[in-house]
Amino acid sequence: MRNRIYLDTSVISALFDERTPERMKQTKQTWENELPEYEVFISSTVLTELSNATTALKGLFLNAIDGFTVLEATDEAFSLADEYVNIGIFPEKYYDDALHVAIAATNGIPVLLSWNFTHLVKIKTRRMVALVNTEKNYLPVEIIAPPEL
Repeated sequence: MRNRIYLDTSVISALFDERTPERMKQTKQTWENELPEYEVFISSTVLTELSNATTALKGLFLNAIDGFTVLEATDEAFSLADEYVNIGIFPEKYYDDALHVAIAATNGIPVLLSWNFTHLVKIKTRRMVALVNTEKNYLPVEIIAPPEL
């Protein structure tokens, strides 16, 4: 059985973001060299966020994620995301960031890949998520950037 990984929207959009060429290059390298080793998951939340892109980008995004398993945000995931927000891990304004982590946690996905250094890929978030997940009997979710994979 292959390892499982959850991608947030920032990773998918970075594949085509020419404004950040180094990040785009690193994402493509991860996409081609590392991701084939994983069973890749995204969520309905990712699809909603991607739907806000321009028509041209939407087509690129949908092609890139073809074959990935799409997970729904369940009541259980919403409840866990609420907990993350209520204790201050994520600001309420960025609820979807909490939901990405909660969807990964409630589905037993041990790695979440993101370029979001503001709310996700930082040590404080990792530690606090691990604490809440332990208290709620979920496995930890390792939140990392593509080069760390």
